[in-house]
Amino acid sequence: MLGVAVRRADALGGGAARVVLADGRTVVVKEGPTVRAEAAGLRWLAVPGGPPLPEVLNADGDRLVAGFVLPAGPSAAAAEQLGRRLAVMHAAGAPAFGAGPPGASPDAWIGRAPMRNVAEPGGAPLPDRSDRSAWARWYAADRVEPYLRTARDAGDLTRGEAAVVERVCATLPALAGPPEPPARLHGDLWSGNVLWSADGAWLIDPAAHGGHRETDLAMLALFGCPHLDALLAGYDDAAPLAPGWRERVALHQLFPLLVHVVLFGRGYAGQAVAAARAALRLA
Repeated sequence: MLGVAVRRADALGGGAARVVLADGRTVVVKEGPTVRAEAAGLRWLAVPGGPPLPEVLNADGDRLVAGFVLPAGPSAAAAEQLGRRLAVMHAAGAPAFGAGPPGASPDAWIGRAPMRNVAEPGGAPLPDRSDRSAWARWYAADRVEPYLRTARDAGDLTRGEAAVVERVCATLPALAGPPEPPARLHGDLWSGNVLWSADGAWLIDPAAHGGHRETDLAMLALFGCPHLDALLAGYDDAAPLAPGWRERVALHQLFPLLVHVVLFGRGYAGQAVAAARAALRLA
């Protein structure tokens, strides 16, 4: 591995292992069909001034070797700094809503769920900032509806529950808020994909694509992130959020919640439908 003998390997779960090499380095090794997209995302998101991400040391076939981050406890100062750095990463932008990292396959992943990174429909960069429907069209067609269909067809959403989500898709242009250009998103930014270290907060396991910056922030709130208020304050100070962003959190959480219904079953259906109902109250 990297031309160096392995001294020790410890499983981390999810197909990953912490590996100590004979030259003293510690790396993380992941195997499986998702690692190509992950490697492309780690490289694309590593922008100057943005959040630190593990270095891709090797990506060959279905194996990824990346740097190891030594964990430490979270702090409000590190969270505020992460918020500022996320603003920088988002501002690096993307060619279009739905665009993946350059040269990467459109067949990507969010966790263990397949995800398509295709700049359609409505995925082109905003022709002018008065077009508030570009992101809404793409989000409905490429992020909400595919997982809605899968969950409904599997019986994990009832017909009535699915109809609530369908109403969100039909109403999305009115719910989306002020227009935003495509941001460079982590794409799966729940708290488990933030690693706290002595030198700040690192991001891992991206599902990177061009999207709305509020989506990353809403996902951080979904399952609880340490010192989230400090993080959001740092972000808003660096790149002020549009009016009404707090009311739109549920709308942006709808996509990851539907992914959870697809991956884990009906246990997340109630939360997904509640998010859809909350989003509809914006209309």
